[in-house]
Amino acid sequence: MQNKQVFSEYFTDRIGAFDFDKFYTKGKRFLFHSLMWLSFAVLLFLSYRIAYHLTYFNSFILTLRMTIVNMVVFYLFFYVALPRIFKVRLSTAILLIIITFPVFVVIWLLVTYFFSIAYHSLGFEILDGELKGAIAGAASQTFFQAIAVKRMVSQAIIIISILAPFFIVKILFEISRLYNRTLTVQKQKAALEIQNINIEKDFLKAQLNPHFLFNTLNNLYSLSLKKDDLVPEVVLNLSDMMSYTLYESNTEKVPFSKELEFIKNYVELEKMRYSGSKNIQFEFPAEEECSGLYIAPLLTFTFIENAFKYGLKSKTGSLLNLCIKIEDGCFYFDVENDIDDTRKVVDFGGIGLENSRKRLQLLYPDKYELQIQNLGGCFKVSLKLALKN
Repeated sequence: MQNKQVFSEYFTDRIGAFDFDKFYTKGKRFLFHSLMWLSFAVLLFLSYRIAYHLTYFNSFILTLRMTIVNMVVFYLFFYVALPRIFKVRLSTAILLIIITFPVFVVIWLLVTYFFSIAYHSLGFEILDGELKGAIAGAASQTFFQAIAVKRMVSQAIIIISILAPFFIVKILFEISRLYNRTLTVQKQKAALEIQNINIEKDFLKAQLNPHFLFNTLNNLYSLSLKKDDLVPEVVLNLSDMMSYTLYESNTEKVPFSKELEFIKNYVELEKMRYSGSKNIQFEFPAEEECSGLYIAPLLTFTFIENAFKYGLKSKTGSLLNLCIKIEDGCFYFDVENDIDDTRKVVDFGGIGLENSRKRLQLLYPDKYELQIQNLGGCFKVSLKLALKN
């Protein structure tokens, strides 16, 4: 089963990578069609010569007639009829194809009939063998005898057997070309979707960084008013955090350890601004648990920022609990804070929460579980995210 899937993917990739329009130029199309009909003519000529023991001349004129008859039917069907049939609805198209079959049988018989008349007028005739007198016999028919229903039915199997190889080759080629174009369109669509995702992701991050800068500068201002001795340390922490948000987070994924360090710095910074009456609890994974893991930068920052903003700053709030765990390659994030029970979920974070949802959907489709709950006096965000495939 796995080998079949590998082969199927390889076959699909090969068709998708092949450029039909570049390869199948007018010159090559003419060459391939010429080789196809030449091969048909050579085999037919040998059949007349060997199976029916006809002379070279008689074998040639019958081969010429049959080749031209088949070419007329083939090109009328694929290059005149089908392009017009496929412009209508599918049900109508199927009906038209069914109707055109007897029409093309008539065309095949008529072209053969006119060739027989032309050959007979030129004095061509088969004088011996199984086909003795065949040209004169065909030319002596009336127009309506040549296309009689009985004759159509009797010749239909012969016509199908002769034209079937050409029709099958042409249909397989067109299916391959159509499949190639479909794959090309899908690749272009996928590339456009990826481009749009990257644009939207960058837009969401652009909204996040200025907001973060504004808040951190306010934090620093509050500490400086208190003439806190920790101001130099805070400035250094802010410098590291700004370096991370402005430079290191410009990639799609960052080492989880760096993202965790950023979160720790932010939490420590926020803790300095609150008195001991505020119950701030946090739990982070050990350094060795983060090894080899990568995550989208600033993915949970909005949730943490909102917890401090709407939790500890609320009139009744005094609790903030942040827990981050790594288990079996999955990232578990839980943040819980007190809120005014009169507020609604939509009040918290506004566009920030919506942007976080979008980033998760864009970067981790079908790989995350997000719950945002207003439990009445308590606001909780839980996120489970698969960091490994």
